[in-house]
Amino acid sequence: MKIFFILVFLIINLKSFSLAEDFKFKKISNVDNPWGSSFINNEEIIITEKSGKIKLINVKSKEIIKIKHNLNFIEDGQGGLLDIIYKDNQLWVSYTEDRQNGKTSTSIAKAKLDKKELIFENIFQANPPINSGYHFGSRLAIKDDYIFASAGERGQGMIAQDGTKHPGSIIRIHTNGSIPTDNPKFEGKPEWLPEIYQIGIRNPQGLTLSPYDKKIYLSNHGARGGDWFGEAKKGENYGWKILGWGGTNYTGTKIGPKWKPGFTKAIKYWVPSIATSAITIYKGKEFSEWNGHALITSLKDKSLRKLVFNDLSKVNEKIIFKNKIGRIRDIQVHPDSGKIYFLAGDRLWLMEKNN
Repeated sequence: MKIFFILVFLIINLKSFSLAEDFKFKKISNVDNPWGSSFINNEEIIITEKSGKIKLINVKSKEIIKIKHNLNFIEDGQGGLLDIIYKDNQLWVSYTEDRQNGKTSTSIAKAKLDKKELIFENIFQANPPINSGYHFGSRLAIKDDYIFASAGERGQGMIAQDGTKHPGSIIRIHTNGSIPTDNPKFEGKPEWLPEIYQIGIRNPQGLTLSPYDKKIYLSNHGARGGDWFGEAKKGENYGWKILGWGGTNYTGTKIGPKWKPGFTKAIKYWVPSIATSAITIYKGKEFSEWNGHALITSLKDKSLRKLVFNDLSKVNEKIIFKNKIGRIRDIQVHPDSGKIYFLAGDRLWLMEKNN
């Protein structure tokens, strides 16, 4: 009997070991406090570093090109150069803009791709500018001719409930910066600023377009607990700081209920916090069994999690890995191979199957 239990133990652990070896990591390049990334073709990925550099990295040759730019950015606490996204020879970047007198904003600029020097033009500023180094967000996603952006509430709490101010909201504008005429302001929310799509957000560091249902999904940091993954919904309110999403203030005091009717309900909550960061809805060849599943990266937890959420009454979560490459800031799926690239720690990593 004792031998039987030993054999069962070995089989279980060998199975776990095998699962852990289903993929492997390769270091592509060292980078300095990286934040955002976007593939511009099958070989080159463009990245931002929080301290101000924009780099183009060839994932095959590992050649690095440093690109000059004219952004009026400032590295301010959690802020600096943030997300970057590419489409049709154009780049959009979100960043912490120096608005003078110690005040900054989460801003968005656009430029034509040039591998020597990028001349950006601002197309959005989150107003009012605020003297705070906290909670800038910020991620970008493109759907058709619209760009969605997440703007954090800068540590100001209830500002996220004020539709006359941008911080703490999801922004939706056209890719040229003009305002869509079907935004909530023009359809039942006349008091909201014209760029605002949804309010009640705290510190959203994940935003993506699903290639399957064409919906925009986001992840958001709670305070002490209460991270979540959910859908961006037009004209709705995620409830910060009326709701605490299961978390508390850092002092330990209660914020509010996890959820209540009248507010958008997230698809998945994490308590305690895992410090959710970038997300994607996977579509690719390398991990084809994950197609349609959400991949959630984290900072504090240093993990990659997979969510199966086609049935919202029964969301299934699996930890793919943890404590392997450090704090994960960004995730990109290669446009051809489906292999996965991470910005984690001070490196660009590749994850592929261990065939």
